[in-house]
Amino acid sequence: MPNAADDMFGLSGHTACVTGASSGLGRYAATVLAEAGARVVGVARREENLKEWQASSGDGTGYVCHDLMDKNGLGELAERVGAIFGPPDIVVHAAAMHPRRAADEITPQEWENTIWLNLSVPFLLSQLFVPAMKAAGWGRLVMFASLQTTRAFHAGIAYGASKGGIGQLTRAMAEAWSASGITANAIGPGFFPTELTTQVFGDDDWRERNARQTCIGRNGEEEDLKGPLLFLCSDASSYVTGQVLMVDGGFTAK
Repeated sequence: MPNAADDMFGLSGHTACVTGASSGLGRYAATVLAEAGARVVGVARREENLKEWQASSGDGTGYVCHDLMDKNGLGELAERVGAIFGPPDIVVHAAAMHPRRAADEITPQEWENTIWLNLSVPFLLSQLFVPAMKAAGWGRLVMFASLQTTRAFHAGIAYGASKGGIGQLTRAMAEAWSASGITANAIGPGFFPTELTTQVFGDDDWRERNARQTCIGRNGEEEDLKGPLLFLCSDASSYVTGQVLMVDGGFTAK
């Protein structure tokens, strides 16, 4: 007998593009979508990491090695992604940077780079993929928000501004495109061990203090993102759009 849950959350027949797929939560997201049956194209700068991910993820995966800081290269990137399995109808924007500089110290270039990668790329790359989604009448855009979408953290002014922007971008994209069958939502992870949080998890006191600030009493683990990712990328969330789903153990609830 067919499993209704599999039908609702499964991704067979869909094609996904995941940025930041060479490591961390981006790589995990790409793996989860592939395991759910999607054909997945990973995008990142580090080709060796992408090759290793593809080798471990099976025939339904591919990759494009691309530097998202190239402000003139998004059109070419979209074409290269679409040439592998066809235009994606699921796009997960996981690539990000965090300069960790105080407001008095951050340089104009660091500010511009952070806003570009964390906020501009999710919109401009989505914009390139939307026409094919409109033609199909189905699409899923998933951004990565942050605790700093709503909270101010020390040395986080550029990152926080970009992630605050992600919250509004998500709502605005939903307003623009959801009538065409394209939902736009964001996942807001709490503290998860990634390259961006090496400084946090390398400090025992800091790590434990963050865990105590959650309602659950621990920091995040990759597996905690699997359900939210499948929900927002599948038919299960067909009437959910313009939302930021905080996956933070209740950090923002306290």
